[in-house]
Amino acid sequence: MFLGIDVGTSCVKAVITAETGEVLAQSSSDLVVSRPHPLWSEQAPADWVDAAHKAVLGLDATLRKGVRGIGLAGQMHGATLLGSDDKPLRPAILWNDGRSFAECAEIEAAEPRAREITGNIAMPGFTAPKLAWVRKHEPDVFAATRTVLLPKDYVRLSLTGEKASDMSDSAGTLWLDGAKRAWSPEMLAATGLDQSHMPRLHEGPDVTGVLRDDVARAWGMDRVPVVAGAGDNAAGALGVGVLSDGQGMLSLGTSGVIFVANAAFRPNPAEAVHAFCHALPGVWHQMTVHLSAASCIDWAAKACNVPGPAEFFALAEQAGAACGPELFLPYLSGERTPHNDPHIRAAFLGLGNESTTGRMAAAVLEGVAFAHADGIDALRNAGTQIEELCVIGGGSRSAHWGRILSSVLGVRLVYLHGGEVGPALGGARLAQVAVTGASAADVCTRPPVRAVIEPDQTLAATLAPKRARFRAAYAALAPIKE
Repeated sequence: MFLGIDVGTSCVKAVITAETGEVLAQSSSDLVVSRPHPLWSEQAPADWVDAAHKAVLGLDATLRKGVRGIGLAGQMHGATLLGSDDKPLRPAILWNDGRSFAECAEIEAAEPRAREITGNIAMPGFTAPKLAWVRKHEPDVFAATRTVLLPKDYVRLSLTGEKASDMSDSAGTLWLDGAKRAWSPEMLAATGLDQSHMPRLHEGPDVTGVLRDDVARAWGMDRVPVVAGAGDNAAGALGVGVLSDGQGMLSLGTSGVIFVANAAFRPNPAEAVHAFCHALPGVWHQMTVHLSAASCIDWAAKACNVPGPAEFFALAEQAGAACGPELFLPYLSGERTPHNDPHIRAAFLGLGNESTTGRMAAAVLEGVAFAHADGIDALRNAGTQIEELCVIGGGSRSAHWGRILSSVLGVRLVYLHGGEVGPALGGARLAQVAVTGASAADVCTRPPVRAVIEPDQTLAATLAPKRARFRAAYAALAPIKE
């Protein structure tokens, strides 16, 4: 059996899989995000470790005893700054933190080849601009920084004592030479760092260490190997069998992602498309990122005094798609693709006396779909052909939302048994590849299909005018944001 641990934003999830690929058990432990100032988003690294222990200990002890390897997955881009004693110097700055917008321009000015080297436009969400911000605003902290780790890699350090990372997660730092799959001295220098500040680089299935003795005893398992793992999106892709050129995935978690595997490095920074390494050697991927997806459902349900997401989806379905003029822009934390705009914020437009909670719920589902349509357009503009996407994440539970998304995106959506497990499943699969020596193609197979949603051309035509208003609304609101 194999254990996958996903260090997410809202929780840490742990799953145990059988060698057949079956998910035998899963458990999670919640996390909270701190937002002490506008644009800020932080977490205490110790909370990830505590939640990881709680999630693993929430699994059946008999199953834990049979684990032969562990794979880590996690939220990308988070800046965890460690001092000489390997303890955090400040709270970690997360992927959806937008404070370092000015530093992005400064990095690209300091290294004019930044987009060529990394394949990406500098964005506040990436790790490097966060360090540039710390260097400017917290110079004592920057001077004391000896190591920078991504969230899952801090958990790795606590579990194994090793400082290591994988290619897919590291590609999101803006310090990696994407084509060479190596740290870029030039990009590190642009933020006042060098390779001594970085962990060792590994491919996803590489073993990076073994469980410390005290952790193994606490978890009731042997000192099993811990593999490099993957960033959450790459791990989620492996969990649903997306590892070959042209295969794609739609992730509807806290954020929303369209992920397409590539046989070569294909950057397109002009429209804020991410070009990263995949979690397997010799494979890359393109990705559009929307900073708010299922989080919009959670926020709107709370704001509208609806008990929870299930009830919110039901209200939206009862109201029906395109049921009114209400429009929602889902930019609760800014936006990446295609706008690269950390300052834009969400908005309801077109509200009137006749607006109901159901119609507002429908507008929220449509708004997130429209944002993803902007992303898929950016991929298509780069020459990427997309006809089908596997769906994972909490948002995959709503077939009604799936019909809207499929129609607006113009792609077939495939829902899989176990697809909601997410990145932790990919982590477990990487551990299985490492321990058994099996090929990734044999281990990272697509789970059985439970449903397929085809685009509805009539629904797409009905929603087209609202999407046009949606795009016009961003253009109108962008100049007047705070």
